[in-house]
Amino acid sequence: MNKKLVAALSGGAALVVALTGCGGNGGGEEDKKVNDWAKSVCDEVQPQLKKIQGANASIQGAADEQDSKKLQETDSKAFKQISESYAALAKAVEKAGPPPVDDGKKTQQQAVKELNATSTAYADLQKSVDKLDTSDKSKFAAGLNDVADELDRLSKSGDKALQQLQEGKVGEAMAKQPGCQKPKTPTGGAATQS
Repeated sequence: MNKKLVAALSGGAALVVALTGCGGNGGGEEDKKVNDWAKSVCDEVQPQLKKIQGANASIQGAADEQDSKKLQETDSKAFKQISESYAALAKAVEKAGPPPVDDGKKTQQQAVKELNATSTAYADLQKSVDKLDTSDKSKFAAGLNDVADELDRLSKSGDKALQQLQEGKVGEAMAKQPGCQKPKTPTGGAATQS
């Protein structure tokens, strides 16, 4: 019942995937400013990426859950967590100020706007899940399908400004920061339920 949601989610971690490039190496004063900017953002990014990954893992962990009520609670909680993480990321980019590159202010504003929009979209998904009728399995499954379709659309449209934020020197500087690298997930075995 939750399988389609899991499939949509695997395409949905645009930011998590986007922020895991490989850094080039440059030098000079300008690069130092860009690196300092990237560090100020990436230090805030890492805990949020971990929360997003954790929320995704909880949805994936519930893929075979047959109890509609439990599934609803898991998905709702996960969407709330992802929404809050994107809002926190928007604040981090806003707080860091414009990156010290051409069109830095515009790039920053677009990224903040998009992160906030993504946060709102996940909050809307949470509301959609909360409204589903868990007493009727087929209605619930159909509703969950609609949520998965929305999640799929969100994942396809949600990362344009973020890609822009990671182009050129800013992207290289962000890729070098440990905080912007994808959190390591333990390998082997199923994800543990907390």
